[in-house]
Amino acid sequence: MPTEQYLRSSDAGDAPDSTDGVGSGEQPAAPVRRSERFGWSVLRPLVLRLHFYAGVLVAPFLLVAAVTGLLYAGSFQAEKVLYAHELNVPVGTRTLPLSQQVADARRAHPEGKVAAVRPAPRAGDTTRVLLSGVPGVPDDHQLAVFVNPYTGDVRGALQTYGSTGALPLRAWLDELHRDLHLGEKGRLYSELAASWLWVVAGGGLALWIARRRRHRTLRALVLPDRTVTGRRRTLSWHGAVGMWAAVGLFFLSATGLTWSTYAGANIGALRQSLGQATPAVSTAVAGDHTQHGGTAGMAGMPGMPDMPGMEGKQGGASDGSAPSDVGIDRVLRAARAEGLSNPVEIDLPKDSDTAYVVKQVQRSWPEKQDAVAVDPATGKITDVSRFADYPVLAKLTRYGIDLHTGTLFGIANQIALAALALALIFLVVWGYVMWWQRRPTRDRALSFGRPNPRGAWRRIPLRVLLPSALVVAVVGWAVPLLGISLAGFLIVDVALGMIARRRRVPACAG
Repeated sequence: MPTEQYLRSSDAGDAPDSTDGVGSGEQPAAPVRRSERFGWSVLRPLVLRLHFYAGVLVAPFLLVAAVTGLLYAGSFQAEKVLYAHELNVPVGTRTLPLSQQVADARRAHPEGKVAAVRPAPRAGDTTRVLLSGVPGVPDDHQLAVFVNPYTGDVRGALQTYGSTGALPLRAWLDELHRDLHLGEKGRLYSELAASWLWVVAGGGLALWIARRRRHRTLRALVLPDRTVTGRRRTLSWHGAVGMWAAVGLFFLSATGLTWSTYAGANIGALRQSLGQATPAVSTAVAGDHTQHGGTAGMAGMPGMPDMPGMEGKQGGASDGSAPSDVGIDRVLRAARAEGLSNPVEIDLPKDSDTAYVVKQVQRSWPEKQDAVAVDPATGKITDVSRFADYPVLAKLTRYGIDLHTGTLFGIANQIALAALALALIFLVVWGYVMWWQRRPTRDRALSFGRPNPRGAWRRIPLRVLLPSALVVAVVGWAVPLLGISLAGFLIVDVALGMIARRRRVPACAG
């Protein structure tokens, strides 16, 4: 939110157009007098300069994140329309056993192996049978086979991604927002944007509140001034919209960092050290099950033959299940008895030593995130995880991510995200417009606005400067892309200052 990066320290008016670019011809900030008290007037030039560089150099990343986020926010409703045939069926009178639905899916799609099953959560919904290891499907995706739970007819198959079951359109937009389809290296863009968003928003908020404080009215803070023109009008809209959007931008930054590559790893390590990690059920199966056949849970493993008809005898998944496996129907009944209501996903055992995991997958309010592990040989519950028992930070992380991705409050959540994305887009555009409007026009026709004069840090008392530098260093370590890019800004700024001084020396000598 590059709010006031183009103004002088004084609010009296525009800065004189004596320079023609970033760092060229700048005069150093006036030295502080010993009698001058430390306060906002001392900090403001430093905040302005940081805000300028962040607004000009980081804003493109923020703009891309906002545009892709806006597209993602609209993908939820588009998905329901685009894939209506696969998602919806006429409501029938009798639901087939889940094992039979899986068998019907496997007859239509014998490739890969069954990794999980999502029973139809509501009347009129289809069941999803999720296959992994399917040729042509990326390793981090699965093939979802959509089955009519009343007739067993296969309605189609689509690639799906993530724990929310994103279908191709939403999955593509999700990846675009996350890494621009560039893989792990592309994730640096979104982490850089999230790392700086709170800094830019916080600096802009402080500058705007301080500037409008003399009006002493709430209206001056939250509504644009339509009586002014030119750059002041642009600034008025920029500041007022930024005031409304600030809390949302802070939230997007914080939640975006929680699952970023580097800052996310630090946040995860901190939660782990505080005992606030997200719990998970244990899939270990006690005892030796080889006496029961030794192949429990190997449904769909490579090399295991399909066994049509087994579901009628043992309740198995008809995907290579051995007689020792109690079958997916009994597993689902055990989870229901433990209180797990729809929507649920049943993860099949990965080998003979692991259990089925049945977990609730509702990410809308109220959250349903309970999970149980079920012994494939006996059908008994071996472990339980309740969302109500999650540590506080684990719950907040879950709420934050679901709010960020637009699932927590459904369409209202998605509309709010779209509004935030639009606000950020306008803030960035207005910031660049002000930069252009601020350009000097007396000397050169093509030039740009300049930052606040350098050297503002010299005005900060040492007792404040040193602790502040330590805090910045700690934050830079915890949020590495922020720290690295900030160091880069400082290096560039110092280099431009040295160039400017060398230019002034010959001029003075002449």
